[in-house]
Amino acid sequence: MGKKLKKNVPVLRFPDFEGDWEILTIEEIASVSSGGTPSRTEPSFWGGDIPWVTTSEISQTEIFDTAEKITRKGLKNCSAKIVEKNTILMAIYGQGKTRGQVSILRIEATTNQACAAIALKDNYNPEFTYHFLSREYESLKLLSNDGSQKNLSAALVKQYKIPLPSIAEQEKIASFLGAVDARLTQLRRKRELLQAYKRGVMQKLFTQEIRFKGAIGWEFPDWEKKDLGDITKIYDGTHQTPNYVERGVPFYSVEHLTSNNFTDTKFISEDIFLQEQKRVCLEKEDILMTRIGDIGTCRLIDWDVRASFYVSLALIKANKITISAFLAHFISSVYFQKELHKRTIHVAFPKKINLGEIGNCKTLLPCLEEQEKIANFLTAINRKIEAISRQIDQTEQFKKGLLQKMFV
Repeated sequence: MGKKLKKNVPVLRFPDFEGDWEILTIEEIASVSSGGTPSRTEPSFWGGDIPWVTTSEISQTEIFDTAEKITRKGLKNCSAKIVEKNTILMAIYGQGKTRGQVSILRIEATTNQACAAIALKDNYNPEFTYHFLSREYESLKLLSNDGSQKNLSAALVKQYKIPLPSIAEQEKIASFLGAVDARLTQLRRKRELLQAYKRGVMQKLFTQEIRFKGAIGWEFPDWEKKDLGDITKIYDGTHQTPNYVERGVPFYSVEHLTSNNFTDTKFISEDIFLQEQKRVCLEKEDILMTRIGDIGTCRLIDWDVRASFYVSLALIKANKITISAFLAHFISSVYFQKELHKRTIHVAFPKKINLGEIGNCKTLLPCLEEQEKIANFLTAINRKIEAISRQIDQTEQFKKGLLQKMFV
């Protein structure tokens, strides 16, 4: 007789476990409830000590430190209940990316009606269930009722199926994935601290609260105030949305700067690219800056580039008295961002700054040697931040692979 094939077992499994996993519904392993919203017109319902978690907090953080606080009186007013820590919260209302997202409470809290609170029964590990449901996000997002809002409901959540091993195996998987999460938290915190340090040191550098000195300790000359247009040439991109092609020359727009991702692009034909090159040519050491919708996000082109760009971006080419890397950092400073804000047309939709107004923005320009020192210092911090970001991306991909292989 042939060996019986096992069903409902993961691809990747700890060696001390065997046997099929059991398929149960969430209703069989947990109680599912939703919360409520206290009246906004009654001040005594707000400002208390009970975190009130909404879908916004689920999509942002697991510790819910941004949540509003309600009072015991407010809790009774909306007929909500205190939700114990280790309860899983799922966004059941909301369009786009929100619906189907999950998080797990690390503190006691309450929630609104847009969230389902999934409280696991004994012998079921909440961390294991949380990791499984986080893997199921795309499926949960698509699961919805027939109403116009296409929301999830408690009834739909209750019937969602979950494969479960023994409690011992649940705990081992949860502990392993928890260690990966702890590593991610550590890396994200390290990046946040470096970003905060960079913001602080930029403020002091560009207000000249701290200054670099020359090779033998001599002081650099005073900074000069100049219009950006006096030290650069400024262009915008093509004014017409091009016909995109499957393969060709990369075409940049606002989202490439805001995401700092220049690899995932649309493409234009070689003919269109060469035609645009006659007007303006994007080159290494140029600066791209957003000017429509998002305003003031910039990126130094520090790679060999062959691409074109849309009218929503400004191309800034520094002259010989200006180091591009310094200028890119200065554009991100509070000083220059205020200059942009003053000249932005805020009533336009989307908001924008005209190309000529960018050139009227004031800059503070040190001598070339001090520019170089500042640029090198801030660029070194950027490289550390980018290195940590790569570690975060790699760890997230590692975790994603684990979630696919460690669950049925």
